[in-house]
Amino acid sequence: MGKNLYVGNLDYSVTDTQLGELFSQYGDVISMSVMDERGFGFIELAKEEDAQKAIEELNDTEFAGRKLVVNEARPRTENNDRGRGKGKGRGRVGSNRGGGRR
Repeated sequence: MGKNLYVGNLDYSVTDTQLGELFSQYGDVISMSVMDERGFGFIELAKEEDAQKAIEELNDTEFAGRKLVVNEARPRTENNDRGRGKGKGRGRVGSNRGGGRR
């Protein structure tokens, strides 16, 4: 099983392919995903030792004009999804929940 890494502080122009090429020098890339216009992404390397080497060598280095943040991705849990899609969202400020307008 591979090791999933979080890659933060990406320039918004970075693509999945570019991220994959950067990390492929450390080992076999299983998957990569850049969150468009959010400045972060995830990459999965086949071997845990390759992922650890990538963390050590790429964290706090410059890529596409920005210093990367590279660390082990944390599993997504109900607590860190901020209630999206779980019926726990907040109502909009100024929303009209009381029916039609007068």
